[in-house]
Amino acid sequence: MKSSSTDFTIKEPLPSQRPDNTAFTQQRLPAWQPLLSASIVIPFFFFAGLSFIAIGLGLYYSSNSIKESEFDYTGAVLGDYCYNCRNESRGCTCNVPFNITEFFQGPVCMYYELSNYYQNHYRYMISVDPKQLGGLIDNLKAPSNYCSPYQWDSKNLPIAPCGAVANSMFNDVISLHYKDNGTYVEVPLTRKGISWWSDYNVKFQNPTNGNETLAQVFNGTAKPSNWLTPAYNLSDDPSNTGFINEDFIVWMRRAALPSFRKLYRRIESGNFTTGLPPGEYLLKIVYNYPVLSFDGRKKIVFSSLSWMGGKNPFLGIAYLVFGSLCTLFAIVILIIFLKTSQKDDEDEDSNTL
Repeated sequence: MKSSSTDFTIKEPLPSQRPDNTAFTQQRLPAWQPLLSASIVIPFFFFAGLSFIAIGLGLYYSSNSIKESEFDYTGAVLGDYCYNCRNESRGCTCNVPFNITEFFQGPVCMYYELSNYYQNHYRYMISVDPKQLGGLIDNLKAPSNYCSPYQWDSKNLPIAPCGAVANSMFNDVISLHYKDNGTYVEVPLTRKGISWWSDYNVKFQNPTNGNETLAQVFNGTAKPSNWLTPAYNLSDDPSNTGFINEDFIVWMRRAALPSFRKLYRRIESGNFTTGLPPGEYLLKIVYNYPVLSFDGRKKIVFSSLSWMGGKNPFLGIAYLVFGSLCTLFAIVILIIFLKTSQKDDEDEDSNTL
């Protein structure tokens, strides 16, 4: 008779999933939870509302103190100063006279403004090669596919700078003249420093290749089809040509809205350091940039500055609206609190009777 044997295996106990018995893992750390009582909420909303209203008033009045003058030179209407230039296939010069009746306090900035121009279109925004603009020699000769169809020219040469953004760069040439003793004298305009410091010193760099000049480095590339000159000839100043040309850098920072301004020049030297004196002025414009094909408009804008920068009433209005809403909420909560307190007092009186 065979004896049957049964194997018994002892299973090890499963590891416990319970967290350690510490204040952190067991969520026993000291905590503070505000009691949202009426005595706390109402003063908070009143304080926040009045604070935002005070800041909003300061921002709004500061913005309104900034002086602006703008001049449309699109030339879309018969009789406009630039009407004869509106459809020119080559550069055409037009003069726009204007008067300043009172002193225009400096520092004064000159902007160009374009309207109905959608720089925020996705295909347009990505049509750029950041590595090429950063000075990489490999991308200079082999641009990114994002630049297509402005990547190669008809001779299969790489375009530098490539892309739709660079190809559509604003290229009107604008000068300002002041009538002094019957003769127009040119107002000195400052280009230095119109772009962001980070863009000029970090984001945009010219390609280098040993001891070659910039023109030699760009040899074997083609200029954008809409440009009048190659990138290395944008300026005689070596610190303001090629990819580090400040007008080019300003243009390459795409705008979020269809109507936008970009800084063109500053007026801060010569006899105009403190601002523009009253008198007769003349804008001489080399009209190169067509806008009527897409129903666009072109303007020149003169603006003074304040501690908050340029004119922008939106920020002050936003603070005023938010502050007013906070104050309104505080009043509503106060009324509700007073009514409920009065009702509770009446209930207590009835219970005592």
